[in-house]
Amino acid sequence: QVQLVESGGGLVQAGGSLRLSCAASGGTLSRYTVGWFRQAPGKERGFVAADGWYAGATYYVDSVKGRFTISRDNAKNTVYLQMNSLKPEDTAVYYCAADLRASPKVLRDYDYWGQGTQVTVSS
Repeated sequence: QVQLVESGGGLVQAGGSLRLSCAASGGTLSRYTVGWFRQAPGKERGFVAADGWYAGATYYVDSVKGRFTISRDNAKNTVYLQMNSLKPEDTAVYYCAADLRASPKVLRDYDYWGQGTQVTVSS
């Protein structure tokens, strides 16, 4: 069973950057589709970005395209979410998730979840 641990969240001013990490144990992450989701207070958890296990397939929600980049380091069994030009509306708890057969943007398809990391963007 795959265990996921996120890190890298924090408080940043608008326009700043953060890099989130999602480290995996108990499984080889390169075999999994990995997604990032976020949940703001009072809102449902929603899709942010995903990287399919098939090379070259990445997906982003429109609101982060051109600002966020998902990437993998297979040697470290880790997936990253580089977040640039952050906006206050990006404030949320960010979760990584993994699954062998998930449709990348579909939250309910993912079986394995991390505990989340808080990202707060001040204006």
